[in-house]
Amino acid sequence: MNRRKFLTYVGCGCGSVILHSCTSAPITERKQLKLISEAKLNAQASQVYEKIKEKEKMSSDTKTLNEIKEIGKKMEESISEYFYRANLNDPTVNFDWEYILIEKKVRNAWCMPGGKIAVYTGMLDVTKNTNGLAAVMGHEVAHAVAKHSVERASRGALINTGTKIIDIASGGVLTDINRTTGINTVGMLTQLGIMNPFNRKQESEADYLGMIFSSLSGYDIRETVKIWERMKEFNKGKEPPQFMSTHPSSDTRITQLNEWMNKVILDYPPIKFS
Repeated sequence: MNRRKFLTYVGCGCGSVILHSCTSAPITERKQLKLISEAKLNAQASQVYEKIKEKEKMSSDTKTLNEIKEIGKKMEESISEYFYRANLNDPTVNFDWEYILIEKKVRNAWCMPGGKIAVYTGMLDVTKNTNGLAAVMGHEVAHAVAKHSVERASRGALINTGTKIIDIASGGVLTDINRTTGINTVGMLTQLGIMNPFNRKQESEADYLGMIFSSLSGYDIRETVKIWERMKEFNKGKEPPQFMSTHPSSDTRITQLNEWMNKVILDYPPIKFS
């Protein structure tokens, strides 16, 4: 088989797979590629989460942990109710929500697929209050609801496969580039040119959806901007250039959050349960 036929067959095959694997993110309706099984990823995440609980030191601050759980429960109920009232499929229907507070002076929080959330005690220096904590929780919940991990894993798999196909079809040009430079030049360019911008898009989407989920749950989303103002102060200009980062800069986030604020308040008021 000549190279042109090889590329044609592979291109048609990949195109068919991609066509049948496209979905849309909830609420934003951004087109997504999902090649990886969500159920499999959720199961793997659950196992990793258990290992983290064994390895990391859990905080003894039961008051804050209970507050985190209360915020999480409100969001769980509000999100499900929102999709029910909108006559849409609830993306959290198969989630097994869980929340932990890790004793570590790290200003961070994260959410694994399937609703496994962790907050570090260092983040409490930034959140300051219940509304601030809800803003952080909303952002992490949004990553899970929008299935960002599934999408990221799918894109990574597609890029890896595509790179190998191009390398074969080009007679090993990409391999030669890496060998000549002595570093994974192709991987670095892929990270900076494709994955980082894509991850920043997901982070911005999580900021937006997080505001919505916080608002639906009855929290004051104006605190979200204040969090990033405080985070900017903590970082003291040490943030990397945005193009090198997987996250938008604090300034970008502050600008976007202010732009979205009024629309979210008007279009997504707190859900009232009868």
